[in-house]
Amino acid sequence: MTDLLEPCAMGRDLVRRDGVQKVRGTATYAYETPVESPAFCHPVQATVARGRITGIDTAAAEALDGVLAVLTSENAERLASTDDAELAVLQSPDVAFRGQVVGVVVAETSELARQGADLVVVTYAEQEHDSALTVDHPGLYAPEKVNPSYDTDVVQGDVDAELAASAVVVSRTYATAMVHNNPLEPHASTALWDGSSLTLWDSTQGVHPDRQAVCTVFGLEEEQVRVVCPYVGGGFGSKGTPHANVVLVTMAARALPGRPVKLALTRQQMFSLAGYRTPTIQRMQLGADRDGRIRALTLDVVEQTSRIKEFAEQTGVPARMMYTANARRTTHRLAALDVPVPSWFRAPGECPGMFGPEVAMDELAHELGIDPIELRVRNDPERDPETGQPWSSRHLVECLREGAERFGWAGRDPRPGVRREGRWLVGTGVASSVYPTMRQAQSTADVRFEDGRYVVEIGAADLGTGAWTVLPQIAADALGVDVDDVEVRIGDTRYPIASVAGGSSGTNTWGSAIAVAAREFRGKFGSDPRDGDEASGQVDQADTDDEHATYAFGAQFVEARVDVDTGEVRVPRLLGVFACGRILNPRTARSQFIGGMTMGLSMALHENSVWDPRIGQVANHDFAEYHVTVNADVGDVQAHWLDEEDPYVNVMGAKGIGEIGIVGTAAAVSNAVWHATGVRVRELPVTLDRLLPALP
Repeated sequence: MTDLLEPCAMGRDLVRRDGVQKVRGTATYAYETPVESPAFCHPVQATVARGRITGIDTAAAEALDGVLAVLTSENAERLASTDDAELAVLQSPDVAFRGQVVGVVVAETSELARQGADLVVVTYAEQEHDSALTVDHPGLYAPEKVNPSYDTDVVQGDVDAELAASAVVVSRTYATAMVHNNPLEPHASTALWDGSSLTLWDSTQGVHPDRQAVCTVFGLEEEQVRVVCPYVGGGFGSKGTPHANVVLVTMAARALPGRPVKLALTRQQMFSLAGYRTPTIQRMQLGADRDGRIRALTLDVVEQTSRIKEFAEQTGVPARMMYTANARRTTHRLAALDVPVPSWFRAPGECPGMFGPEVAMDELAHELGIDPIELRVRNDPERDPETGQPWSSRHLVECLREGAERFGWAGRDPRPGVRREGRWLVGTGVASSVYPTMRQAQSTADVRFEDGRYVVEIGAADLGTGAWTVLPQIAADALGVDVDDVEVRIGDTRYPIASVAGGSSGTNTWGSAIAVAAREFRGKFGSDPRDGDEASGQVDQADTDDEHATYAFGAQFVEARVDVDTGEVRVPRLLGVFACGRILNPRTARSQFIGGMTMGLSMALHENSVWDPRIGQVANHDFAEYHVTVNADVGDVQAHWLDEEDPYVNVMGAKGIGEIGIVGTAAAVSNAVWHATGVRVRELPVTLDRLLPALP
């Protein structure tokens, strides 16, 4: 054992504790859980976009040797709660979208389950469906709130008067595509019902929220359900809330008491059952004086939701606080369509919501003849424009300045389409990024001395983001011991309650609880604890501050090259500079920033769930045609950050970093493509068919 130390673990570039297991393939994921004699299930999905089942013939499936059960709405158990329509699996013959679960086959092998599902014959009374989002859809309505609880519309000042008084007005419509989360590990589970209790090994971003949902749907007590998830092969929001697959595998397990059942969604099934980011249509106006001071800002957002369950992405929210304006208006309108249920996707709201405004800022800068960075600097607010609160810290200008220096922005010719190297048109672009610093209200940590080591237990989830590594660093500094003397146990509802890993709030929340518990332990037992000594801490005991506006900020810089003949787009350089409070581990932080920027580049150039409104389905629902960014698509990716410790956000002085990297990246790419070609693409993704007609 080491003596009490001064804090030194936080900020160290430590190797990931889970890295060796993952590289060697010994990390056990939900579907790989070793259980005795597992059964396997495969969903049967609706082949109409709207209608009612008139008949289900399961005889051929049931006749297969090895098929154990076929569940449909005719024989499935009745759930205790159907309030969440997405989770009301097999409760009704009604079909709300193509791909909805209408049955499940359970068999001795996954191959048999899939074969059995193919043999189930479902007939429908098909109804006319509506699945196309348009800016003037007749069913548009204003939701009561936008995710999670923001005001739907916000109006400050006299927008019309300020627009009329503006010397320059940019009025444009921007659009972002429907995109689907495709983590490397699909949504997968293993479930075992022993007749009175359920053990669920699930790929989830929160074992406790997962358990709560299952208990509600099935009418179980918390002590009857255990959820386990030590490792997640990516989630990005899609595993932040349970979807139909979790209910389905639990239902199958309850139909076969004592027999574990496994379910892993196929890649194609994930395009119907695991959520997605809604497409957005953004009508944007910026009015400014000749010196670049913004007088008016409006952002009116149209997006879609499912007819059976509302999800309103908070796309317009970041425009409420990002820049100064004498008057502003932000609104959200939804169209309820016969489509699957949208849900969280990395940086919901801020990511699509910064595309329109940041491209509009670039257009305004060009109209005014002002450098795009300088325009942002001139409109950097001293206080939060929405609340009037002072910032806990806001170093956006410093991010822009340092990024410009590192990127080589000085001397940039602002004229578009003038730089050419051989067959390539070359341009550069910039955009700002922002993400709120959030901490959830509920998380508890236990610290115990056990066999000569400090053991920290909390039901947190590591999505591959570094919690296994960073949480011990936080605990070690709070305890005043070496980080090697600390073991952290996570990913199990047997451990104290923890919030979901979402909204870049995981480390902030769990770390606060751990720091409180560790300091309580140190205060009680000092440097010479005995086996069994224990202390607990809750996040709400940590220092809180409600007087400041708390956000992380950043700036992304892009060099784009466009082939003058083919319209092919290449990005040789992508650079980001961020101000996100104290960086607890540079290695895992850099990975998070680069991962976010890579997803932003993918959003800009590739990702597009192409919707076929005739049948109500994503046409390219596999990796053969749903394209994502790979190494060959970007030459040099760099992530940098400012040394910043924010004393107002939490006891560590750290802000979330998981999502800010994706925010702003797509806009920076679009701006760079315009600078290279003079062609302004206002609808994502930026593909060659949108460039070719206008190329010189």
